[in-house]
Amino acid sequence: MDIQRFSIKGRVLGVDDPQLQAVLAHVHETPERPRCLCVSGGVEMYVAHHRQFVVKRMPETGSRHHPGCPSYEPELQQSGLGELVGEAVLESEMGSIELRVDFPWTRSTGRGVPRGQPQDMSEVEVSRRRMSLRALMHFLFERAGFNRWSPAMEGKRNQGVLHKYLQEAAENVAVKGVALAERLYVPEPFSEAGKADAARRRREKLAVLRPREGQSPLAVVMGEFKASDVTPLGRRVWIKHMPDAPLLIAAKAWERIERVFAPLWEARDADVGQKARLMLAALIRARREHTYEIDVASLMLTSEHWIPVEGIHELPLVQALVDQQRRFVKPLRYDARNAARFPNALLLDAGDSPVPLHVVSAYLDPKEQAAKALALRSGDDTLWVWHTSESMPKLPARAGT
Repeated sequence: MDIQRFSIKGRVLGVDDPQLQAVLAHVHETPERPRCLCVSGGVEMYVAHHRQFVVKRMPETGSRHHPGCPSYEPELQQSGLGELVGEAVLESEMGSIELRVDFPWTRSTGRGVPRGQPQDMSEVEVSRRRMSLRALMHFLFERAGFNRWSPAMEGKRNQGVLHKYLQEAAENVAVKGVALAERLYVPEPFSEAGKADAARRRREKLAVLRPREGQSPLAVVMGEFKASDVTPLGRRVWIKHMPDAPLLIAAKAWERIERVFAPLWEARDADVGQKARLMLAALIRARREHTYEIDVASLMLTSEHWIPVEGIHELPLVQALVDQQRRFVKPLRYDARNAARFPNALLLDAGDSPVPLHVVSAYLDPKEQAAKALALRSGDDTLWVWHTSESMPKLPARAGT
């Protein structure tokens, strides 16, 4: 579909209609529900206000939209998000989201209860699923739209776009009662002329790290890894577009990160002909005034267009889809044990239903091989499968061609 259209109080307006803002203002905070007309009968939506009025998807209705609609989202079970919704990801009808995470938001400088000393228990908390720092990174990239692609995005993704949309993705999201937008920093695009102002804004944003009342708040820095170097006290970690503010970490801790994420480090040197980016999410605290220390870290591989990928084997498919100007969405792993049971991509421009695209690599470990084999036995005759030991098959044709 070219332009998303809505039915509002008997009127049909396109998303680019100059009268849309006035109409949305009139129905905002009323029971009136706009309907997206991407499918017969429409799909109910709601009106929110973020600097301007916007029509937003109702919770868990994304798969009811046409695959070509901007409001379309895959069914929850087609990505790792499905395992988290309802427990670690709680969304109200009006778009406010609460995330339950497995990492701390503060560190206490006081003393804990000595080991073995009984505590006076007044309640028992029911165990619930929590999301990791990697899952948070996936959540923000998906909410910002970086796991989807359309031809109109060509040439329009850069650090400025990454900064803008990841920061916006954190709006109306709370973690442990704190607004995520207040604790997320994504570097602005660096320029020599504007570096002093950008540094000042960064210091203002990260002033949230100042200790108070025996508590040291933490924040998340998210950006593209550039390099690390050795210092007498450990390692300095450099993020692109932050050339004047390294993140500090103990040498042994950084060595553990390098071991755990070894396949991702190696992916940057793989002979695949496509550029791979390594994105770092670092939970940081202030070691001293304006000195940032990594507390927890996670890494994620992306294509040169910042589309998250699970491994090198997915890059040729993603690049082929971009080169052929196709519309697609990349399901993300979040905290699933492996991503092999999910489609490696969903093609959105081949008809009224998304087409699952699967990549089978000989380098998948045995558990991933088994999970992918199970996914391919689903009985869905629309499946497209590429075994990387062979030439890539022709992609399904666009609808109408």
